[in-house]
Amino acid sequence: MKRVGRVQVAVGLDELDDDEVIRARAAKAARVPEADLPELRIVRKSIDARGRHVRFQLLLEPFPEEEEPPLGGPLPREVAGDPVIVVGDGPAGLFCAYALAREGIAVTVIDRGKQVQPRRRDLALLNREGKVDPDSNYCFGEGGAGTYSDGKLYTRADKRGPVRDVMEILALHGAPGQILTDARPHIGSNKLPKVIGAMRDRLIECGVTFRFESRVVGLVRTGGRVTGVRLEGGEELGGSHVVLATGHSARDVLRFLDDAGMRLEPKPFALGVRIEHPQPLINSIQYGRDAGHPRLPAASYRLAHTEDERGVFSFCMCPGGWIVPAATEPGGLVVNGMSLSKRGSPYANSGFVVSVDPADWEGAGFTGPLGGLAFQDAIERAAFTAGGGALRAPATRVTDFMARRASTTVPEGSYRPGFLAGDVAEVLDVTGVPLAEPMRRALRVFGKRMRGYVTADAVLVGVESRTSCPVRIPRDDESLESPDLPGLYPTGEGAGYAGGIVSAALDGMRVADAIVSVRR
Repeated sequence: MKRVGRVQVAVGLDELDDDEVIRARAAKAARVPEADLPELRIVRKSIDARGRHVRFQLLLEPFPEEEEPPLGGPLPREVAGDPVIVVGDGPAGLFCAYALAREGIAVTVIDRGKQVQPRRRDLALLNREGKVDPDSNYCFGEGGAGTYSDGKLYTRADKRGPVRDVMEILALHGAPGQILTDARPHIGSNKLPKVIGAMRDRLIECGVTFRFESRVVGLVRTGGRVTGVRLEGGEELGGSHVVLATGHSARDVLRFLDDAGMRLEPKPFALGVRIEHPQPLINSIQYGRDAGHPRLPAASYRLAHTEDERGVFSFCMCPGGWIVPAATEPGGLVVNGMSLSKRGSPYANSGFVVSVDPADWEGAGFTGPLGGLAFQDAIERAAFTAGGGALRAPATRVTDFMARRASTTVPEGSYRPGFLAGDVAEVLDVTGVPLAEPMRRALRVFGKRMRGYVTADAVLVGVESRTSCPVRIPRDDESLESPDLPGLYPTGEGAGYAGGIVSAALDGMRVADAIVSVRR
């Protein structure tokens, strides 16, 4: 009998639950009689909208003959010994702590923000009254910036090995099981906080310590080695190693590192706006005549264009989502996207950003290793001013943007603090670095790829400026330790080594493995 491995089949929208159809097509794809086909399970499911009708592509494999290890194993166990200090409870810090607890190594996790539930109340106040708490917002708090975003778990890495481990850990703690098979998995901002809380509770049961509402303001060094951290108020916490996983918006951390003489490197990033369309329009563009079928989720898209060595691309697309205020300090305006698990909002929004590099901002007078931060800040403050305060966002219809004019009116949208019609191009170009024109050229291309994308019903909302950190904290390629400050492990997005929930979690686990190797 021929051994059957993985097979891929396509099924129509109304055939997804028809086991007979799926088995018949799998047998044909495997070139075996249907009677010889073993029981199959779905490994991966994706939507294929390239033809006249939308189909599902299913990757199938036989159920394993041997019993598989438990989901998400091995589990953390009781911890002991000198603690590793983990600064930041985003995905990099949390998964680092989880991996260390699997090895029985004590951990103290410190975060400037609050736990998920009180953090939710601060976000409600932020949306309702426009008041920014520098320590509790869409970027800072338990779970990091991803907790109250879309919870997107998409990664270009293979879904096996370490990525599969991350997915299984999330599923073990309450994430929907389909994240293990969906080609573009997401959890949703309504479910991810519960998952993060469940992971925290499991770690606490094993002896891991969490310190919330505790801002780290400096490092403790003994004999040239980092041996702990200093908190606001003067308290010092010691440990065998310090993992710095503070996220892409912890500018104060980068400043105290710079003041301490640590080597920091500027790195390229991207910034721009959020672009928002009616979700039914995006559904129609992507799904054609099948738009509105109950089997189909809110449609998403990915777009990119490069011209004169400058990339313009969609980023963190949120189908059926909302635009939210993501500023971390008063006087600045930052927007981001989020959506719930069902993605039921009538709006589709995406980052629409242009790549910039150190030469761009240095040419505009923003010099030094932290010049990128100053460049970001200048644009964010210009956006705040253009919005008129209270976190209202400057907004321009796409058609007006293309015609190089300010909007006098804009459509209603998902952003709760509200829009103020105007000219986002003036905000984007306020530093002298030309950002608006590359975006116009890209929109011409995008409008040809997605007919109807360039429309007066779409609006550009400023500014999306925190796509990643414009600074990298150097570390050794093998030990992952800082060459300038032994005992310190720069980790995740804020250190320049990740971009998104999964890659940050993977980097945190990789750093944990490096620490385990020297603790043994």
